[in-house]
Amino acid sequence: MGWLGKVVGGTIGFALGGPLGAVAGATFGHAFDKNEQEYLSSPGGRMPLSEGEEEQLTFFVATFSMLAKLAKSDGRISDEEIKSIEQFMVHDLNLDHESRRVAGEIFQAATQSPEPFGNFASQFYNLFSYKLQILEMMIDILIRVSVADGRMSKSEEGLIQEAVRIFNFNENAYQKLKSKYVDDSDKYYSVLGTDPNASDDQIKQQYRKLVREYHPDTIASKGLPEEFTKFANDKFREIQEAYETVKKERGL
Repeated sequence: MGWLGKVVGGTIGFALGGPLGAVAGATFGHAFDKNEQEYLSSPGGRMPLSEGEEEQLTFFVATFSMLAKLAKSDGRISDEEIKSIEQFMVHDLNLDHESRRVAGEIFQAATQSPEPFGNFASQFYNLFSYKLQILEMMIDILIRVSVADGRMSKSEEGLIQEAVRIFNFNENAYQKLKSKYVDDSDKYYSVLGTDPNASDDQIKQQYRKLVREYHPDTIASKGLPEEFTKFANDKFREIQEAYETVKKERGL
């Protein structure tokens, strides 16, 4: 995560701007103001981040800012929610100790931010609007954290629904993601983005589509943030497991 050292060291020339820039500034202790862009990019000034590093920074700050607003939405941040976020850091994003520490500081800064959840979600969508797998991952982790304490509150679901609207995320796809965590009865069909009433051919077609979208070679070719890679690989394995289970159940 090369960008992190640049940010922590104050040697970057990328102006994040907006509510995410304010959270980043509070976290790292130096300005992320668009008015500084000329200085930061000038000869002898601080070196700019690459395009990929800019995406990684935005992804990182936006993700933990949205999670902070979600966790706080029902009035308190539970131990279960914190544990779920920590598991996401380790198992989904494969973050090292330093990166987890910074993520925690971003989370804390965002809980103090006066900006509403929707402003963070909008800035996230502006960068990742054409990277559907990342939008799906964000909805997935929002759902996962919301149910970590045993239920999804109305305030939490309201924010997730707001993200669904901002991301132009398909409502049926959202309901299928939600059913993975709220109702286990059709879990494997939900992973495949279908339901038990689908025909065998529909199941096969949907499986092939997901395999193409989440195949490691496809993910690598899209230049997605490195933090996303492990999630995508886990998603690919989850798709394989779900299809094998459904295939065995149906005798395919």
